[in-house]
Amino acid sequence: MSKPTLMRAPKAQDRVHIFDTTLRDGEQAPGFSMSPSEKLEVARMLERVRVDTIEAGFAAASPGDSEAIRLIASEITGPTICSLARAGEADVDAAARALEPARRKRLHVFLATSPIHREAKLKMSRLEVLRAIEKALVHARGRFDEIEFSAEDALRTEPDFLIEAMSCAASFGADVLNVPDTVGVSEPGEIRALFASLAQKVVRPEHVIFSAHCHNDLGLAVANSLAAVQGGARQIECSINGIGERAGNCSLEEVVMALRVRADIFGVDTHLDTTGLWPASQKLTRVTGAALSPNKAIVGKNAFSHEAGIHQHGMLSDRRTYEIMTPESVGSPGSALVLGKHSGKHALTQRLSQLGYQPDPDTLNTTFIAFKAYADEHGEATDADLVALMEQRSQSGCQWTVLRTELRTTTGPKPQQFARVELEHPERGRVSDIASGDGPMASAFAAVQRITGTTATVIGLETRLVNSPAGRDFVAEIRLDLNGKHVSGRARGPDVVTAAIDAFLFTLDRGQAFDTTGEAHPQPAIAV
Repeated sequence: MSKPTLMRAPKAQDRVHIFDTTLRDGEQAPGFSMSPSEKLEVARMLERVRVDTIEAGFAAASPGDSEAIRLIASEITGPTICSLARAGEADVDAAARALEPARRKRLHVFLATSPIHREAKLKMSRLEVLRAIEKALVHARGRFDEIEFSAEDALRTEPDFLIEAMSCAASFGADVLNVPDTVGVSEPGEIRALFASLAQKVVRPEHVIFSAHCHNDLGLAVANSLAAVQGGARQIECSINGIGERAGNCSLEEVVMALRVRADIFGVDTHLDTTGLWPASQKLTRVTGAALSPNKAIVGKNAFSHEAGIHQHGMLSDRRTYEIMTPESVGSPGSALVLGKHSGKHALTQRLSQLGYQPDPDTLNTTFIAFKAYADEHGEATDADLVALMEQRSQSGCQWTVLRTELRTTTGPKPQQFARVELEHPERGRVSDIASGDGPMASAFAAVQRITGTTATVIGLETRLVNSPAGRDFVAEIRLDLNGKHVSGRARGPDVVTAAIDAFLFTLDRGQAFDTTGEAHPQPAIAV
């Protein structure tokens, strides 16, 4: 094979490019399939975050993937749009057709290079692999703005052959050389040394950069990606929430914030708008229906939550005592002081103040004792629980009490959902109503609004099971739009529906209380 004369190592760069593969590697994992329209929704969030490249799919894999790539290529104008392709002419042609509308298009062509893949899967010799790389890249030349080559299973490839394969790809037009840890077998020291070696030994034009694509089989995808950057990589391939094959990919939000927070160590940064990270994570969670672990770094529910009294005291004094980044920096709604059995009087006083209470010292002491007893029994006290303690109302924390709910769904080609809800009020007595809606829970909320004579739009609802010494409870967190004003609240109940209705009622009551005083609903820096 003929090779043009090339320059060696590129100049040092202080920017790391972010190549997002949520819609390709992430979407092809079990349980994460998305329709073209859903992919477009996520792509719009990625554009807001300002990722450099969106790998929109694998054009040759299916007509649906090709359609999704073309749709995204037509609608998204910021990032480069990319399609994966095997090292074959048919795949390259499929990628070119799908990417035709893109403002800037990239082909991502891959071929395995490790002995186990060459022998067990490809049935190819080293020379045949090199010839296949050459043929695919020559066929692609001039049809894309950028070409990326991936040596699949690079970390288990013989070092000398990996250098030869990368040099071959660079000589025939690859602008990015991707070194994937396909099976997640590497560790930081090893991968850093490999990238440093490749940077010194691979012959390539000056503009060509190395890319890291790390899988999380040993839980090291983020650590390995950061180590690759230290070894010379200037592109990281990652996904929102770390979704991907098997244990997933490098988590975009984690690696980006690690580079940002520890710029003193890495000396590089990205061009991302990190305030879009939390909304992007939430969007992907809603689209796929795959819930995040509460302790997920950066975007998990507990990432900015604190329950221990000493932590809460520190947070109330100076949030930097226990937070190395602000919730606002990643677009999260805010820090949360979770009021449980480990919480202290400082956190309780602050939360009661946010709920509109200024108890005198004796009342505060009495309430604190009652709060501790409640937390010991139930594990956590919601806003509605605190209002109930202060007002001596029902556990819903408002004047309405849920007596009964019935949910019904009809069968047939156009099923309908209905809910019958019965509430009790100290003045109005028992009141019930039946309503329909777009789903059983929406029907229940519609019935509640008919009973209470209110209008609200649910913009967020999350329920979870809580195991406590008192037994199993459900906690519901809801966010409502009340005439353009966003109000949130939480409540607990013996089942999901009761907890959700109690949270709805409590939040309605809370919003109306502020309307009565003519004041806007407060948005505290630290909110439960």
